[in-house]
Amino acid sequence: MATPLAFTAHSTHPMAAVRAAFADEQYWKDRIEAVGGPNARIESLVITGDQVRVDMVQTIPAEELPAQITAIKPDGLTIPRTETWHGSGGTVEARVDGAPATVNGTLIVTDDGSGSTFVVDGSIDVKIPLFGKKIEAAIQQHLTELLEREAEFTDAWLSSH
Repeated sequence: MATPLAFTAHSTHPMAAVRAAFADEQYWKDRIEAVGGPNARIESLVITGDQVRVDMVQTIPAEELPAQITAIKPDGLTIPRTETWHGSGGTVEARVDGAPATVNGTLIVTDDGSGSTFVVDGSIDVKIPLFGKKIEAAIQQHLTELLEREAEFTDAWLSSH
């Protein structure tokens, strides 16, 4: 059974501004540089109206990972990730290169009266007997921290642009 990934962040900016950032190529370049990890990169970015698809690769260095993960992946994690946006919602898919680990979920941005709310509702699935749940918990912690940094980055980026 997969581990849930639930994340909510508040922005001082309205949904329309957040979605406009997601349709701005410079936003993605700045975000991957600021919070993507060592050697992070955008593989592909397609923006057509309110449709956005970004394929990126993010990394987590071994020194930031618990022992149960470095026992399997001693060089750290390379995580290909795709976000797809349409209107105020979207999807996220990620996997860990060389490991049976996946993340899938939905993304929603809504106005909330004093700005907007960003919600991720997903699941983490690691198909490794005995250690899968522990690895899922570690991935959940790191993803939550990454999502927090991305939300903070987005709010700051919008304030400066």
